[in-house]
Amino acid sequence: MTLVIKIGGGAGVATENILREVAELVRTGQQVVLLHGGSDLTNTLSQQLGHEARTITSPSGMTSRYTDSETLSIFAMAVAGQINTELVAQLQGQGINALGLAGIDGRLLQARRKAAIRSITPEGRVQIIRDDYTGQIEQVNGDLLRLLLGAGYTPVIAPLALSHEGERLNVDGDRAAAAVAAALQAGTLVIMTNVSGLRRDANDASTVIEHIPAESVADYMEYAQGRMRKKMLGAQEALQAGVQRVCIGCESLTNVLNGAGTIIEQTHQLVGRRDV
Repeated sequence: MTLVIKIGGGAGVATENILREVAELVRTGQQVVLLHGGSDLTNTLSQQLGHEARTITSPSGMTSRYTDSETLSIFAMAVAGQINTELVAQLQGQGINALGLAGIDGRLLQARRKAAIRSITPEGRVQIIRDDYTGQIEQVNGDLLRLLLGAGYTPVIAPLALSHEGERLNVDGDRAAAAVAAALQAGTLVIMTNVSGLRRDANDASTVIEHIPAESVADYMEYAQGRMRKKMLGAQEALQAGVQRVCIGCESLTNVLNGAGTIIEQTHQLVGRRDV
């Protein structure tokens, strides 16, 4: 089965170590699709270019990047122009025939852009935003990924999607990874980040929740703060679409696959094997 791995774009993610472990897996014959984020570099570039990074908070409490046309260009520069090529080069340096893609290539990720977004201001008012270039993924070109995997490539995907009108859209990397895992019916989706998993207390690493049955994800959403909320939502979407297991953790891919961090899986898997 294909293994889908998402490497977070925040500061403090052990990217080099994770890539070494990805290379080891591919050398053993494991098919891997890699997705990545780019939030930290996008923020840095925005600051350097004098375009302040802004966030939107939905009425439900979900936060996301406000992506006007200039921010979209900076985001594309970060994820497709720099991060994607760096990851591909590092894998190629380890003998892995990685192939970089943005979600717009080959209509890999197709998404719907919302005509209007409701956002809550710091003062608690609701405002309507109409110039945001973010999207919700509706279709994944799984045939293209299977073609590349079958030819021996390791796809590395930047989280840009194509709208139905042909526009570039910023899409959430965790939910993009979930959509890809669902399209490929992957056995496992791994979300590598800079924290050790879902915690009952976000500030206490000893409170990591190790196992969650898939049908109980909603009961644990109250513990998902900040960016972890999107990761849990992505996990829920992947599991509902048939993915058997989602692992969330940091530092070592091997350790996370073997149970370090948080594992969310279908009930019949909880007493089963721990293979990919």
